[in-house]
Amino acid sequence: MAGEFDYFAVFAEMRTGSNFLEANLNAFESFECFGEAFNPHFIGYPNRDEIAGVAQHTRDADPMQLIKAVRDVPGKMGGFRYFHDHDPRILDVMLGDPRCAKIILTRNPLESYVSWKIAQATGQWKLTNVKRRKDSRVRFDRAEFETHVTKLQEFQVFLLNRLQASGQAAFYIAYEDLQNLDVLNGLAKFLGSDERLEALDASLKKQNPSGLEDKVSNFRDMEQAFAGLDPFNLTRTPNFEPRRGPAVPGFVTGAHAALLYMPIRSGPEAAVCDWLAGLDGVAADDLPTKLNQKDLRQWKRRHPGHRGFTVVRHPVARAHAAFCDKILQTGPGCLADIRKTLRNFHKLPLPGKMPDEGYDREAHKQAFAAFLEFLKANLAGQTNIRVDAHWATQSAIMQGMAQFSLPDLVLREEELAEALPRLAASVGYDAAARPATSVPDQPFSIDEIYDEEIETLVSDIYQRDYMMFGFRAYAA
Repeated sequence: MAGEFDYFAVFAEMRTGSNFLEANLNAFESFECFGEAFNPHFIGYPNRDEIAGVAQHTRDADPMQLIKAVRDVPGKMGGFRYFHDHDPRILDVMLGDPRCAKIILTRNPLESYVSWKIAQATGQWKLTNVKRRKDSRVRFDRAEFETHVTKLQEFQVFLLNRLQASGQAAFYIAYEDLQNLDVLNGLAKFLGSDERLEALDASLKKQNPSGLEDKVSNFRDMEQAFAGLDPFNLTRTPNFEPRRGPAVPGFVTGAHAALLYMPIRSGPEAAVCDWLAGLDGVAADDLPTKLNQKDLRQWKRRHPGHRGFTVVRHPVARAHAAFCDKILQTGPGCLADIRKTLRNFHKLPLPGKMPDEGYDREAHKQAFAAFLEFLKANLAGQTNIRVDAHWATQSAIMQGMAQFSLPDLVLREEELAEALPRLAASVGYDAAARPATSVPDQPFSIDEIYDEEIETLVSDIYQRDYMMFGFRAYAA
């Protein structure tokens, strides 16, 4: 097609109606949409090896190959759907290219959140036959919803600002507009086609047509939770590597003690929370957490003299903890999708399931070293997998914290035995016990495999943390 654009990208998220929009775009002879072309865990659609003649391994090695293939679809304008956690390497390419048409699909975030929860519960992500419709009432989780909203808003604001700065316009379409034939024909006109649809695609059916009160089991709790939300105070300050929010719902306060623990993932979280709970004789699970920014400001006002603290861990120990807890293990809490992608496409020598009797110390060292090689590319923005908080640099995570509040103290793991009792004394707990040491990683501790090679790899990957926090070589 000749015109203003060479290809298009539909910026959307899960449960926003993007499948329905794609079906209607593909109903035009003028367009071909290739699904989630840059989903890091599959290409286009689950169980597909290639789209537009480009294999997944080719796309992973060079995403521009797929951009070119989509752009050069014979006789049609090609495009794809792009979500906030898709391959970040092509985001700047698309946003900087005025020949890429931008379509921005939005939906009420509460509706998309509830729809996502129902799809998780039922396993049904598309509906083509209403007789096969599955239903479920789900429970609203405020902290989970706030995380959902924050991610959506940060990405939408990022898109808006980039388009403003480059003087580009996007075609905005709301979920409710998807049933409007005139709007979809207007989208075709925006893309440069004279073709018009006579009717909407009827293959996909609305999965959850009832009201929210019928979909959410704790609807009253949800209503009360919204009274505590403060959407106008969500941060919009840009960050680097990648842009991170303050992660306030992960903060933990003392049961009564005026202490605020601001955890860095893959650090000594369990040991610190057990110690904090012990100050007031409660269980760690009873400590207040999952607070929003408004809640935390109110807590600060109620606790004059409060102290906030975080704990940094040596990058060698932290990378190993992230590897063991989130990638190597296959039980609850592991990052299963990322693990699968690392094993299948990045060829990390990971066993299919853990525990594995044949997985010995040498195999563990080789697998960890391979994970470190992945981390080097991941933190440099050279992979299609997100930079997860469990292995992002500690300096970037603290920059995110600063958008809400800087910690009063940055403690080091090896100093906690003396530092935490002193901290407790500063808020009136003079007889605080020392914290327990963290449980060694399983199935092998870092001390069992550490050597100069691992130190070299980690110090190269996390050189910013070594410099910012003054870390020396790890002492096994």
